[in-house]
Amino acid sequence: MSAAGSSRAFSFSLPAAAAPLLLALALAAAAVSALVLPAAAAASGFSCRPGSRPVLFNFGDSNSDTGGMAAAKGWHLTRPEGRAFFPRPTGRFCDGRLTIDFLCESLNISYLSPFLKALGSSYSNGANFAIAGAATLPRDVPFALHIQVQEFLYFRDRSLELIDQGLSGPIDAQGFQNALYMIDIGQNDVNALLSNLPYDQVIAKFPPILAEIKDAVQQKLLDTWDGCSRLPATEACHTKENDSDLDQYGCLKTYNRAAVAFNTALGSLCDELSAQMKDATIVYTDMFPIKYDLVANHTKYGFDKPLMTCCGYGGPPYNYDFNKGCQSKNVTACDDGSKFVSWDGVHLTEAANAVVAKAILSSKYSKPSLKFDQFCRV
Repeated sequence: MSAAGSSRAFSFSLPAAAAPLLLALALAAAAVSALVLPAAAAASGFSCRPGSRPVLFNFGDSNSDTGGMAAAKGWHLTRPEGRAFFPRPTGRFCDGRLTIDFLCESLNISYLSPFLKALGSSYSNGANFAIAGAATLPRDVPFALHIQVQEFLYFRDRSLELIDQGLSGPIDAQGFQNALYMIDIGQNDVNALLSNLPYDQVIAKFPPILAEIKDAVQQKLLDTWDGCSRLPATEACHTKENDSDLDQYGCLKTYNRAAVAFNTALGSLCDELSAQMKDATIVYTDMFPIKYDLVANHTKYGFDKPLMTCCGYGGPPYNYDFNKGCQSKNVTACDDGSKFVSWDGVHLTEAANAVVAKAILSSKYSKPSLKFDQFCRV
């Protein structure tokens, strides 16, 4: 975050890329359409037929955490979290569905259960290893990408072991081989660097981050899949009041330069992995233009407040205080989250997530331009 009080704005970011063998989706913080799409399927016009639905595994941070951190720490989130869609808070840091939830709807599969959630979970359609606050480095700190991959390998090996013993396992070998693997991480790495280092030094720190992503795909998951993968991106709009580095939409130009540089490097990594992994389809989705457009052209999507937090503290212009999250005392939520891009100063509203999902499903921002319905099993 770039703020500490109502006089500073929240940090608005965009993930840079995504790759499908079923591998990594980068989610972004941006505005959303006034119309909250009831499902990703509605946004895309397709849905997998029963029996053709893929298995999905997700790795990442709070952008796609469906309750992992809440389960890990025993947090009992309260309203207004989840109010726009779920009957009760689910551990998502949002007023409703995340982008990954809309993508699950488009594939006609149930929402992903967190790997760490012991009760009430079903893993027949995959699992979610994403945890709020996760980064790529340092690699051995819970719950870094490296640790999430280790958890996946444990899940895979244990599932296959149960089946070999004649018992019931959630997913068989073919399910793992043909699954869709998605990675949405890197935002926290870039945020941390930008808060402490000048631009040139930030750029110099990108190679180790990208190396962790490459290792997760190439070394840890390579022997598992035969399908598709999507890779991450970083944020698009970092804002701060009274800063000479702001662009015409109120976003930090230096931060955005770093985001574009990271995304470019990530795109090159996807090209490299595609050349090496002939049996996998790596799809890079550039989230930066998707999320930046939500801020720059927010009225096109029905948003009134492109930079103001719905559930925050401090009042206009940003209603954000780094020390007071949505669950803090004396913090109240706006009446209509569909008019806001940002839910809590860090995460998008459900409305914004719906717009992001629709853009992803269009394949307009993906390389190669692969329609999401190709993930349905034939």
